[in-house]
Amino acid sequence: MIHSSAEATLNRANDAKPKRKRIIPISLVPWVFLAPALVLFAIYVLYPIINSFNLSLYQWDGMGDKVWVGFENYIELFDSETFYTALTNNLLWLLLFMLAPPIGLAIALFLNQEVKGIRLIKALFFFPFVISQVIVGLVFTWFYDPSLGLLNSILAFFGAEPIALLSSDQYVTYGIIAAGLWPQIAYCMILYLTGLNNLNPELIEAARLDNARGLKLLRHIILPQLSPATFIAVVVTVIGALRSFDLVATMTAGGPWGSSTVLAYMMYEQSIFNYRMGYGAAIAVVLFLIMALYIAFFLTRMLRSEK
Repeated sequence: MIHSSAEATLNRANDAKPKRKRIIPISLVPWVFLAPALVLFAIYVLYPIINSFNLSLYQWDGMGDKVWVGFENYIELFDSETFYTALTNNLLWLLLFMLAPPIGLAIALFLNQEVKGIRLIKALFFFPFVISQVIVGLVFTWFYDPSLGLLNSILAFFGAEPIALLSSDQYVTYGIIAAGLWPQIAYCMILYLTGLNNLNPELIEAARLDNARGLKLLRHIILPQLSPATFIAVVVTVIGALRSFDLVATMTAGGPWGSSTVLAYMMYEQSIFNYRMGYGAAIAVVLFLIMALYIAFFLTRMLRSEK
């Protein structure tokens, strides 16, 4: 009786309290917290993309009045031999840069061990990612130097003829890609090391009890758990390959004779040096569409495999 009367008194007290009205409906609370990020995303990402599409339809030197030309910039672009050279080089970058995730995974598996001195080795592998792309370009420029470079010293040791790698229109792109792979592999290695530290030990132990070893364990247990790291590694690698600019600008400036130029450097050259902002924007739009299509294709395949 005492308990029931106390409960009734408490209920009457709660009913007597004035109920506060919600200022914001509960369904809108997530959007309120997302609003600052969405505003910044719209200003610094969506608006530049839309503005680039709009600017590509004009002829503009960056200072005077804009002149509407419609799709003439795109027509001229697809008739340009330099565009196809840059596009071919970008595709070559994309193809060879796909070596970064598997090599990064292999290095991460090697470094994911508890042995003496492994932290120092991790730091050495991590070092290329920390330094600037410009410094990487300068280091590899010295490395490829035909008279004093380490590459030709190694070739001379084995009795081979010296190679002026950055002066050869056949090999210059491969030399720049090799320089770009160095820090990209380090980045993928870091992603996979993080993923390996978050593996489910119970699944691994259960697989070992079922005699899963080596490649079988890697394929069926470890790699599925590393799929988020793989997705980020592939997306970042694709973006890095398609927007490759720093190393080209530092090592060759698109030379010799434009043989190593890529779409990002071609856009920079046309916009800044030739004062053709509309034409440069058209190149940027094409580069953006290639990047978006590739990432959308990879994302669709990954979501299907997860389902």
